[in-house]
Amino acid sequence: MELEQYFDFLRADDIRLKAARMGIETILYYLHNQTQMTQYLTEWLGYCAQGEREQDENPSAIVARLKQIKAERSVTAHG
Repeated sequence: MELEQYFDFLRADDIRLKAARMGIETILYYLHNQTQMTQYLTEWLGYCAQGEREQDENPSAIVARLKQIKAERSVTAHG
């Protein structure tokens, strides 16, 4: 196995995973700070999930209207 096949060498100081915009420095940072990064990502995912729940519970007027239209179309299509 040749490691070079997994990387794009854009410049001497810019090595990225093939088919990704992620550079090897990002992976090395994660591996070096894995405990802190795992905690950060867990908190961030929780924050996103909370925001999604809040938005579902209190949709904007346009989202509520679109849901209403979708429900009406569903009834019409199946009714």
